[in-house]
Amino acid sequence: MLAECAGRPLAEVSVSAVARRAGVGRATFYLHYEDLTALAVDACADVVHAAVDALHAWQTGPSPLPPVRPPAALAEFLTGAAERAPLYRTLLLPGGGGPLGDRLHRELRARARAERAAVGAPQPELVASAVAAAFTGVLADWLHGEVPADPAALADHLWPLLLALHRAVGPR
Repeated sequence: MLAECAGRPLAEVSVSAVARRAGVGRATFYLHYEDLTALAVDACADVVHAAVDALHAWQTGPSPLPPVRPPAALAEFLTGAAERAPLYRTLLLPGGGGPLGDRLHRELRARARAERAAVGAPQPELVASAVAAAFTGVLADWLHGEVPADPAALADHLWPLLLALHRAVGPR
């Protein structure tokens, strides 16, 4: 799927082309996937995991507080996302919607919620939802050209925004 989408938009890719490249028949394709969008979201699952890992890459040491500067993994993730922007723009709509946006939001929210709950931070559901929505929306808008920045600059601006959301809801 990724090889087929490397040179053309998803809308121009056919099930036949993907099946042929994979060395399987169309029937086999349809046994596993409803349509090309479902396959594309599955094929792009690595971007979801990479995003979640990049945002949490700072958690390698004993420090309970996140660093002021974004982890290098965040800019690296954004650089990789920019390379596959045409495909991601098909699946991640402006504002963060679309099948890839839904999956990214769900996984980010779950990880942020679990981490806040584990340390007893207040309102884990609320903050996790806000962080997931902000990251997914900004990423989508950036990929669609609505947020002008190179990957490193975006990481530098996005990081304090996400930290502010975590800090916005403190103990009562």
